[in-house]
Amino acid sequence: MSVGSEQSRCAQAELLPVYVLHALPSEETRRLEAHLSDCAECQRELQSLRPVVDSFIAWPTDILRPSESMWSHLQRRIGEETEDPAVLMSHPWQEPEWECAAAGISCKLLATDTERDGVTMLVRLAPGTAYPPHRHAGVEELFLLDGELWIEDRKLYPGDYNRRELGTADERVWSETGCICILITSPSDIILQTR
Repeated sequence: MSVGSEQSRCAQAELLPVYVLHALPSEETRRLEAHLSDCAECQRELQSLRPVVDSFIAWPTDILRPSESMWSHLQRRIGEETEDPAVLMSHPWQEPEWECAAAGISCKLLATDTERDGVTMLVRLAPGTAYPPHRHAGVEELFLLDGELWIEDRKLYPGDYNRRELGTADERVWSETGCICILITSPSDIILQTR
């Protein structure tokens, strides 16, 4: 690109890569979309960016995830520009590892709420695994993501939701196929003795 054509380039064009990634703040998005209706140059550039972004879908997530050094660099820049020391002190979120809770049961702790005695986690049951009978120390919410899960005599499929109230008990929870669910519950649930 020649110096002359670089100088005549539309100033709004620099926002297009962020826009096509859906990362532009909503107010700027509205302004840019209004501009796009009248700017043929930006329309052409936007069309040239779309195939590149569409190809990201096929990329493995580890390629798209920024490296630790990139996170550190971004934190430093944001902290310097906003003069917010909290940004400089924070660490990037790292996905937790699966932890074995019992034979055939693995968990990923996503969040804890000590004030409400709650946890949010991913729970994975291996095929043929039963969760121990338990009494709920708080409201329990379960959303099944994959596989099949029996709770008492109700069979859940991916997309199904189950809610249990404080004080209720589950005698039989098991999976023939194996499953993964999101579980919001109390870490103080009481494991019941089997008969």
